[in-house]
Amino acid sequence: MTQDIDDITRLTLDYYERHAQQFFAGTIDHDVSQNIAALLEAIEGPPPFTILDLGCGPGRDLKTFSALGHRAIGVDGSARFAEMARAYSGCEVWRQDFVHLDLPGALFDGVFANASLFHVPSRALPKVLGDLYAALKPGGVLFSSNPRGHNEEGWNAQRYGSYYDFDTWQTFLTAAGFLPLHHYYRPPNLPREQQSWLASLWRKPQC
Repeated sequence: MTQDIDDITRLTLDYYERHAQQFFAGTIDHDVSQNIAALLEAIEGPPPFTILDLGCGPGRDLKTFSALGHRAIGVDGSARFAEMARAYSGCEVWRQDFVHLDLPGALFDGVFANASLFHVPSRALPKVLGDLYAALKPGGVLFSSNPRGHNEEGWNAQRYGSYYDFDTWQTFLTAAGFLPLHHYYRPPNLPREQQSWLASLWRKPQC
């Protein structure tokens, strides 16, 4: 029997609720400057930009975007993460889970989905990508970074994950209307078999 998408979301979020402080301590020093720069460089037009940090967690990247002079807004389904992110970054944070997003239309120059979209079950991914597409301004950019795999999905301990190769990920994104910009693998400067993360950038067409 296929597990209900809302149950999958709730159980995954429950994990983060219980481990919020440990997650913050374990990720606060992660260097994702390559990813932040990739998004900002792909956005056309003059800054400052309005950035949605999708799955902002405790607020590390929100604080970085804000310090760079941009308007950064976070979204996270975890109540503890949302509270921590507001306190740490000083930014606006909305508590919403990904499969029930309620975002304003055409507000954002960029969406930063760093280590977040892989938690969405494949059955729910087209709707989530459609919601993000609608939230971007024409010409806006979606950045995603996901652990890569061979198109398998399921539970990893108490968190659900979907692990795609680039070709499958591209199929989802282009079906949602996005145009491919470029992709790369992380961490940098390692052999490909040791680069466990797939990063990619996508543009919403101007019209």
